[in-house]
Amino acid sequence: MAKDIKTYPHDKKGELLELASIDQLDMMAIQVRRDIVRMLSMANSGHTGGSLGMADIFTALYFRLIKHDPHNFWKQDDQDLVFLSNGHIAPVWYSVLARSGYFPLHELNSLRQISSYLQGHPTSEAKLPGIRIASGSLGQGLSAAAGAALGLRLDNKNNDIYCLMGDGECQEGQIWEAAMSAAHYDLGNLIGIVDCNSLQIDGEVQSVMSLEPFGDKWRAFGWEVYHCDGNDIEDVIASISRIRDRDDRKSPAVLLATTIMGKGVPFFEGSMPDKSNWHGKPPSQDDAEKALAILGETVFGDF
Repeated sequence: MAKDIKTYPHDKKGELLELASIDQLDMMAIQVRRDIVRMLSMANSGHTGGSLGMADIFTALYFRLIKHDPHNFWKQDDQDLVFLSNGHIAPVWYSVLARSGYFPLHELNSLRQISSYLQGHPTSEAKLPGIRIASGSLGQGLSAAAGAALGLRLDNKNNDIYCLMGDGECQEGQIWEAAMSAAHYDLGNLIGIVDCNSLQIDGEVQSVMSLEPFGDKWRAFGWEVYHCDGNDIEDVIASISRIRDRDDRKSPAVLLATTIMGKGVPFFEGSMPDKSNWHGKPPSQDDAEKALAILGETVFGDF
């Protein structure tokens, strides 16, 4: 497969589909949300809210933005690298990996099962295609991404490196050590994406430990700061394109993406009275059936 060609999903008849339009990408994001709901319900374990909230960003990355070759994942060549620091939202990553050809779609049935390589948090021990490091111990992913950027520099490569983080995760000190290091070493090919849903497992981020002024903190550490609606695929694509197309890519950049936890299913979205109720709670079979009815079927078909 050529380096600049991506593997696209198939429709229910097995025909190859290229997601050329925003409408098609939006439909894929709906399918990813269907996958998440079904995986978590079958496993009766896992994190619903953040996984659903990040479906649009992951869809934009894997079906439009990043250079990647699912069939030659371990040969980096000119491929972009993706690190998921807040590893508890693994279901959304597993869905886009399967649907872009990294492993068979039916394996999504095995989430969190014994002997499955689709663990509750991503693991590198199983050599799961698409995943380079184990993650989920919050605060560590940006350090790994910065290290990868330095390693690529030694190899005279400038592949883009993406590190996805949660806003609550950014209360961890290691995030800021890595941020300081990335700016010091002029890692301009490093792009951070923060899921700004304002919620974490203990409640509202602002109440647990305020991050504000969040953007100014990143600027103070030497990063360029961008903002977008993380649940608007067109805005996500435009924002990341602006980051990549900068004339001077000396500084790392961070995209603060505002999202809604549980996006796509109203009764998952910021549930009251505890808005973070669905952070780490899987849907019951009844919840799943209601959610799938709301999401509706797509042309891609369930696993």
